[in-house]
Amino acid sequence: MSPLLTGVYAPIGTPFVNEEVAYHQLASNVQRYAASKLSGYLAIGSNGECVSLSEQEKDKVLETIVANKAAQQKVLAGANAESTRLTIEQCKKVADLGADYASVLTPCYFKKKLTDEAMTRYYLEVADGSPIPVVGYNAPGFTGMTISTTTLKAIATHQNIIGVKDTSPGMIGSYLRTTCDLDFDVFSGTANTLFPAIMMGATGGIVSLANVFPDVCATLYERCLADDLGGARELHLVLGKLNSSVSGSYGVAGVKYASEVAGFHGGDPRLPLLPLSDSDKDSIRQAIEATDLSSYM
Repeated sequence: MSPLLTGVYAPIGTPFVNEEVAYHQLASNVQRYAASKLSGYLAIGSNGECVSLSEQEKDKVLETIVANKAAQQKVLAGANAESTRLTIEQCKKVADLGADYASVLTPCYFKKKLTDEAMTRYYLEVADGSPIPVVGYNAPGFTGMTISTTTLKAIATHQNIIGVKDTSPGMIGSYLRTTCDLDFDVFSGTANTLFPAIMMGATGGIVSLANVFPDVCATLYERCLADDLGGARELHLVLGKLNSSVSGSYGVAGVKYASEVAGFHGGDPRLPLLPLSDSDKDSIRQAIEATDLSSYM
């Protein structure tokens, strides 16, 4: 079978004005992204500040993204909860709101008891109950939990689990080796690993820098598909350096401000995340202005 998760997705941010979700600004951003080469979006994920949104806000954010995306673009939506039952409910809800796939983060609160056996059963039962395909989300930087290769091998043959997104420092190679003989998609979760991951067999990535430079990030993927490895490597080095100056140094707030520099609506993150200082903003702006991306558009 052909891979379902392909290309570059933007983990789309949530604009706020005076701490309130600015849905009109979000719609404007998506309308611009809809004209880009992005393959789709991760809605209500980490860059979307999902943990800072109410359930009603999450629903409306997802509805806004679905309503304004291009017809060919896909939406992967966060469907996260700490229990199997609630996660299945989240999967059903995002499906009803128009998501194509459900992004399921590892539960983490009871991490001492979340063994491989528990994690395997969790993902298999969620997949059984979800009306749309499930994508595992490995983000130990947020959860302190890692989807082990033992768990991944056990769940990767389930017909409703189509892939995994990895944002860890070093698991993606292990994931690709574990699933290389299976009909299973592995997605990079950062611009820093997008190029090497694709070279090893990943089918694309969800990268925060795509919120800022969607077409440039998509160009890296296109160069890989065209076997332009020299050009892909060159762009990888450029994007990696820029990513370190934005998301790597300043996180969500940095991505949102960089988006503003690029002409999108960004704004401050929702508290308790603090807004950037003027000196931090200057650092990001200088890094962007010092990077000539015109030949990669």
